[in-house]
Amino acid sequence: MTMVAESAPDTITTTDERRVPISYEEFLANADENMHAEWVDGEIINFMPPGTRHQQIVAFLLKLLGIYVDHFRLGEVIVAPYEMKVSPDSNAREPDVLFIATNHLDRLTENRLIGPADLIIEVISPESVYRDRSDKFDEYEAAGVREYWIVDARPGKERTDFWVLDEAGRYRAALPDENGVYHAAVIPGFKLKVNWLSAEEKPSPLLAFVEMAGFSKDVIDLLRKGPQG
Repeated sequence: MTMVAESAPDTITTTDERRVPISYEEFLANADENMHAEWVDGEIINFMPPGTRHQQIVAFLLKLLGIYVDHFRLGEVIVAPYEMKVSPDSNAREPDVLFIATNHLDRLTENRLIGPADLIIEVISPESVYRDRSDKFDEYEAAGVREYWIVDARPGKERTDFWVLDEAGRYRAALPDENGVYHAAVIPGFKLKVNWLSAEEKPSPLLAFVEMAGFSKDVIDLLRKGPQG
């Protein structure tokens, strides 16, 4: 692959990405299955490895959503790197976490998701603020991604924003309830305590699941006590 020199006027370089003019076919031909990259407006964006805090949040959400979705057979939860391409002419994105509902599983192919996910979660890193809050926000809204969570993991800036498509196809803000619990729009019955995401020590995803699913107090107490010797 021919790389464009960093001094070229049409090349944009930042601390977390390097953009290279290239066709989508060339992008696929040179892609590595372990590479975290997106094809955006005719360029490759190669991402640097994410930080620890970012990955801890992604891992927690993947486990919690995965347990819930698998148990109730609601669809599939997939983590990056995995490509979503909503149409032949669209960008190729790799969201941090995406959920596909059961009635949309036909959008999954061997190599990518063809069409929009039902829920996308992006965890902000220091270099991705504008990309996640503006570029991807507009793109996911236009693509028909029904729900979009933006988790800001930066120290001192921790917050989570939830967006849900309205009847006009525009994102509207969705807020947690008075107890700080967010009720997902596209995953029936799924509830997320927002402060779980900013906690230094995150709860056990299994324990969080049984509390959310309304299991008996005996089951919850057993899981809290852990294995007995």
